[in-house]
Amino acid sequence: MTTKLTKPAKTTMTKPTRNHPDEILIGLVSISDRASSGVYEDKGIPALEAWLGTALASPWRIETRLIQDDAATISATLVDLVDNTGCDLVLTTGGTGPSRRDVTPEATLAVGTKEMPGFGEQMRQISLNFVPTAILSRQVAVVRETPEHAALIVNLPGQPKSIRETLEGLRDEAGTITVPGIFAAVPYCIDLIGGPYMETNAGVVTAFRPKSAQRAPR
Repeated sequence: MTTKLTKPAKTTMTKPTRNHPDEILIGLVSISDRASSGVYEDKGIPALEAWLGTALASPWRIETRLIQDDAATISATLVDLVDNTGCDLVLTTGGTGPSRRDVTPEATLAVGTKEMPGFGEQMRQISLNFVPTAILSRQVAVVRETPEHAALIVNLPGQPKSIRETLEGLRDEAGTITVPGIFAAVPYCIDLIGGPYMETNAGVVTAFRPKSAQRAPR
């Protein structure tokens, strides 16, 4: 089956004001009916924010959204974060399983202009090292492009432990990365779509770039 990706309409977005030329604006979206209605405390956004705090070495700023598991709401939130807020990267958590209410992948694909299947493939490969039910996960990633801006949108798992593992990768007993996490490829992807230059803390995750794409920090 071929996934039909959208062609966004022309927008009049004003570019976000950055406090530093390399500051990246990141949208964090937690998708949960119960957490958004106050039944229990959301753990997805705090886990993402904590991990980014250890992983990023360049300036960053976040916009957060806690929303219900509804396709129209998810798509509208992603569009708003990219087209209006100007996020360069959007990370979602939750709603990627096979249950009837899990519609995050469909809502994400509906607003993308390019699908990036490698992200989902690598996340499932990492999770399969822990549980066979990782094959039930349906995370996807897309690039959303408008005439003025582009952003990478990635669906992550719902559990904080799985979020860290898929972003960071797998380590051996000595702490050496044996299976790279998906975040190693994120900074270069952001480069390629015209976003700010992201640097990472090599003790957590090493951003991979071809030598020709590497530069000194500003």
